[in-house]
Amino acid sequence: MTRKLLKLKIEPEDAGTRLDRCLSRLIQDSSRSYLQKLIKNGQVRCNGEVVTLPRLAVNPGMELSVELDEAPDTTPRAEEFVFQILFEDESMVVINKPPGVVVHPAVGNPTGTVVNALLGRYPELAETLATGNSRPGIVHRLDKDTSGCLIAAKTPQAQFRLANSFAERQVAKTYKAIVLGVPRRKNGRVESLIGRHPVNRQKMAIVERNGKEAITLFELERSGLYESVPVSLLNVNILTGRTHQIRVHLASLGYPVLGDALYGGNRLLHVERQLLHAWKIRIPHPVTGVMLEFEAPLPEDFTEILLQMRPLEH
Repeated sequence: MTRKLLKLKIEPEDAGTRLDRCLSRLIQDSSRSYLQKLIKNGQVRCNGEVVTLPRLAVNPGMELSVELDEAPDTTPRAEEFVFQILFEDESMVVINKPPGVVVHPAVGNPTGTVVNALLGRYPELAETLATGNSRPGIVHRLDKDTSGCLIAAKTPQAQFRLANSFAERQVAKTYKAIVLGVPRRKNGRVESLIGRHPVNRQKMAIVERNGKEAITLFELERSGLYESVPVSLLNVNILTGRTHQIRVHLASLGYPVLGDALYGGNRLLHVERQLLHAWKIRIPHPVTGVMLEFEAPLPEDFTEILLQMRPLEH
C-alpha cells in the first residue's frame, strides 16, 4: 500500500493535548482509532523521531510527520452554491440547509453536498484539501433530512475555533420538531448514554455502557390533530451533540419525530422526511468572540402541517 506524508506543526492552543487527540483535530476526516493505529505502527514522527504512544503530550512548535495510507481519490469537487445565506463575513457563513442534502461527501453521496457547494463559492477552501482535510469549512453536522441552521468556516483558523466552540459546549442549539403524540408534561429533560444499536448498526440507541453522554431538553409549544392523528410541535434544546440524539431521545419517550422511519415516526402518518429543523443557533464569533444568534425560517413542509393542525378533541 502506498502512503503519503503529511507534515503538521503544533500551535500553542494544542499545548499539552494528547497526540492522538491533537491529530484527530488536525486530520478531521480520519477517525481517532485509525490515527492511534498509525501511531502504534510507527507511522508518526515528532521532530523526526518515531513515537508510538498515543497519550504523548504535544508541545507548541513540535513538528509532526504522519504517513497516511493512500486511498482511492475521493477529493470533493466544486459545484454550484444554491443555499440561502443567513449570515456571512470574512470568517464564516451560515446557511439554511434544506432537507435531503448531505453535509459532506461519503460513500453513496460523493456529490451534491454542502462541501461541494462551499468549494464552488469559496475556491480558496480547496487549499485545505492538500492538508488531508476532506471536509473544508465543516464544523458541525445535520442529518441528511434535517433542515435549518448550518455554520461553515471560510478559513482554517475559523474552522478550528468554531469546531472548538462546539467541542467545549459553547454553542446553544434549538430545534423545532413535529412529533407523534402529545407529551403529558409541558417540558422535560432526557439524560442518557447514546451508542450504536446492538443489532441495527444504522441506528443509535440508549445504552447502559460504552456510550456517550447525551442531554436533551424539550418544551411543548402546541398540539393538535393532523389527519385525525395527535401530533405536537416541540422546541428542543440539546446540551450535547450526539448522532441522532433528538430522534433517539424523543422516540424513547414514545413521541418519535414525525416521518422518522428509522425510529418509528412513520407508523401512523406518512411524510417525506423526518420533521426536524435546526431553528436557532447561538455561537461565539471565531475572531471577535462576540456571541451571535441565527434563525432559520421554518420550511414549507413544517408550515403546511402546522396550518392543517386542528384542535384536539376533548
